[in-house]
Amino acid sequence: MNFLKLDDLDAQEVMALLDRADTLRDLWSSHAMPQSLKGKRVGLWFCGQGFRNRIAFEIGARAMGADVSFIPGDLGIQEPLEDVGHYLRHWFDILVVRCREHASLLSLASDFDKCLVNARTSFNHPCEILGDLQYIRRQRGSVEGLKVVFVGETTNLCMSWFEAARVLPIEVLQVGPAGYTLGPDKVELMNKGAQGRIAVSQDMDRAITKDTGLIYTDCWPKGEAGVESKLFLPYQITRGVVERMGPSGLFLPCPPVTRGQELSEDSLSAPACRVYEAKDCLLHAQNALLEYLSAGS
Repeated sequence: MNFLKLDDLDAQEVMALLDRADTLRDLWSSHAMPQSLKGKRVGLWFCGQGFRNRIAFEIGARAMGADVSFIPGDLGIQEPLEDVGHYLRHWFDILVVRCREHASLLSLASDFDKCLVNARTSFNHPCEILGDLQYIRRQRGSVEGLKVVFVGETTNLCMSWFEAARVLPIEVLQVGPAGYTLGPDKVELMNKGAQGRIAVSQDMDRAITKDTGLIYTDCWPKGEAGVESKLFLPYQITRGVVERMGPSGLFLPCPPVTRGQELSEDSLSAPACRVYEAKDCLLHAQNALLEYLSAGS
């Protein structure tokens, strides 16, 4: 079984993972992790400089008894992916991959007949959102009826929030400049058969209200100098924007954050900003995911 996008799971599976992640969090704190990955060989193949998911996968898998190895190089550079997948399937039970192009991940999945985990691509970032969902549920008691406002362009994080709305009864509203939000045809397609609701808007003033349960951001696009800054500045999250939410609202800017761009310095001091606490759940959600996938492999 692979985990390439969040809606590879159904609602029951997601809830079971969050339940297990809560249990594993307690076991982690008491240094009593189950050895449910003992005898499993886990390969970590990460491009780029991100460290949170990588460290969480490494220490989590080892704490549960796995033999963990790092694979050097970027996908498809040193050797064609159709060759690499065949080699790695002889050596690993689980392969955790972060790569730039989603097509590369799909290509590798077609030639790796063991368990493949998407640790991030340019298209989506399902493990990150799974961890955030655990934290949000711990704060709210439930994710049902959660109203998410994602502020920014259609990044990989935004796509995985959309994936979450396909399998969970939540609402995800993307707010950003025209031309940077998900197109209407794709919105309609993702809403077909969805358990929740997906929508887009350019109206920042009306997007965030007392009913908003979560504000989520990502970095601004890196394009022609100054152009994106002018377009996105009206969508910057300030403390005043955060305080439009009710007392139970959460602000989770995805790291790395860029002060003075997608958020202001003062937004990070708002009581609703819980990004440091929330990322603790990344470890436990990923541990639950590895355990679940391992049991099914």
